[in-house]
Formats: sequence, structure tokens, C-alpha cells
Amino acid sequence: MAIGKKTKWVAVALGAAVVVGLLVWGYVHFFFVYSTGNNAGELNYFQKEGLVFKTYEGKMIQNGFRSSGGQVNGLRSNEFKFSVTDSKVAERLMRCSGKTVELKWKRYLGALPWRGNSQYVVVEVLSVE
Repeated sequence: MAIGKKTKWVAVALGAAVVVGLLVWGYVHFFFVYSTGNNAGELNYFQKEGLVFKTYEGKMIQNGFRSSGGQVNGLRSNEFKFSVTDSKVAERLMRCSGKTVELKWKRYLGALPWRGNSQYVVVEVLSVE
């Protein structure tokens, strides 16, 4: 049984729509900046890590506590985990362990191995105390 021209056109159009949909999803998930903001707190650690892609990763402890699920007995420290892609920002943070820092960040919906382990990517150190 021969496949008609209309059926071929529908198959090509459907295939193209799937490819375009995957490309749009990939862009939005990995490259679209979902949000931006600033966080301040005490820099707990900052390090370069990774097996294949060496990335800068850090953790900051912010003031106060937040409850887990609204339960009083579920208190935990308010941690902000982040990655850094700019080597100049990373060099500055390497000297700030234990200090109070204010960081400007961008949030992506997904993490890429060469960009770091976190959705949050610090782009600037605003202040160090």
C-alpha cells in the first residue's frame, strides 16, 4: 500500500513540530534566565570540584531559620547553594570563606554540567564584610 503525499506531509510536519518543541524546551530549561536576585549571608564554603567539568560550587548560610513543611520540630538552617562560572568572581569568593557576603545571582530551571551543579549561578559579589 502506497503512502500518499498528504500522509507524508503530515508526518514531516509532525516530526518538525516535535524537533522544534524539544529545542524550545531545551532553551527554556537550560538557557532562559528564570529569575534574578541578591542573597546575603555567611559564606560556608567555596570550592572547585568535578570529575570531567571542573566547576566552582559554594554554600552560604543565610540569617534566620525556616521550617520544613511548617513544622516547629523541622527547623533547619537556611542554606543557599550556588555555582559560579566567572573566574574573577570565583577568585574573589575563594578569599571570603567565613565572611558575610552579598551575592547577585541568576536562576535557570536546569543545571548544565559545565555551568555547575546548581540552578543558581552567581554573577557578581556585591559586598564583603
